[in-house]
Amino acid sequence: MELLRGAGNFAVLTILIGFAPLLMAVAYVLRPTERNLALMRPVSLAGLFGALCGVFAGFIVILRGYGVTEDVTPRTYHLMAVGFAEALVPVFVCFGCLTIAWLLVALGMRRSA
Repeated sequence: MELLRGAGNFAVLTILIGFAPLLMAVAYVLRPTERNLALMRPVSLAGLFGALCGVFAGFIVILRGYGVTEDVTPRTYHLMAVGFAEALVPVFVCFGCLTIAWLLVALGMRRSA
């Protein structure tokens, strides 16, 4: 949770986008129709690409900061490591949501069969 507090607005937006497939999967479990299943695929792709965009945006910010740093010290590398950890939070959350979402889809498919 400490890493999430250090996340910027874009990272928070990326995490919120990651919850969209999870919500769509819940809708599919409650009402397993072909339409909901068809919507699950593009929403999952949006979550996947949003997660990748979020992690790369974090990497860009870290590398930009490193590029403008004139005096590189061990403290600089420590801050970069923390930054990389923070940049990985959105992709971790989004991939976790996608995993749970597709497990719910499997449950919904079993219910509809």
